[in-house]
Amino acid sequence: MDTVTHHGRETAYRVSHRGATGPTLLFVHGSGGSHTVWKSQFRLADEFPVATLDLSGHGESDDVDAEPGYEARSAYVDDVVAVAEAVDASVLVGNSLGGAVTLTAVLERELDVSGLVLAGTGAKLAVLDDLLAWLADDFPRAVEFLHQPDRLFHDPEGDFATFSAEAMYDVGRAVTERDFRTCHAFDVRGELDEITVPTLALVGEHDRLTPRSYHEYLCEEIPDCELGEVEDAAHLAMLERPEAFNGAIRDFVDRRVVE
Repeated sequence: MDTVTHHGRETAYRVSHRGATGPTLLFVHGSGGSHTVWKSQFRLADEFPVATLDLSGHGESDDVDAEPGYEARSAYVDDVVAVAEAVDASVLVGNSLGGAVTLTAVLERELDVSGLVLAGTGAKLAVLDDLLAWLADDFPRAVEFLHQPDRLFHDPEGDFATFSAEAMYDVGRAVTERDFRTCHAFDVRGELDEITVPTLALVGEHDRLTPRSYHEYLCEEIPDCELGEVEDAAHLAMLERPEAFNGAIRDFVDRRVVE
């Protein structure tokens, strides 16, 4: 992986383009994840340069000393801005916490992008009290809860669910709890009208963590936003139904993103 140094730490990222000349897409993972959640999105690299990153404390990136909430989210935004500038990203694709980070990057840092994809996310990301408690005191129970039907996956019996659980254990309890508490503190409902770029709000049909209503709200409040749905998928639709997920992004970028 490549790295970029900023704010005294290194952020790891990966780029693939295969000669593609379209706008560069930068994918930002969610809580307890890493760049590997986007492994199937590298299939888009025949058409668009694709970049993924590990947020601080995830995967191969250095950790950061930051309290959950706005401080951690700001540090994650620093990661995204640094990589976006390094790869000249035109479109940010954020899932869950990654959606909160990309929204913050656009709203607070005035990052110059041509489009947004907000997948399995929302303008407010409240987390169940029980889940926050398990993340602090019973991490295996938290991981099990998240991998029940219609949470991270509609059907959590596939290999991708095992891959997801193992990835969460690799990130570890402390960072995963920080992520979810950062989500819990996130709320930009009063700021969405400031987003001026074309936006796709993309939801898994069965997602109970960030349901369709969250994405409908994004489209009601963001001036130029359209709603997309990935059938037979839940929160991590990029893993569960990668062809449909990629197809929705490809269609959106082809129609709406102008370099």
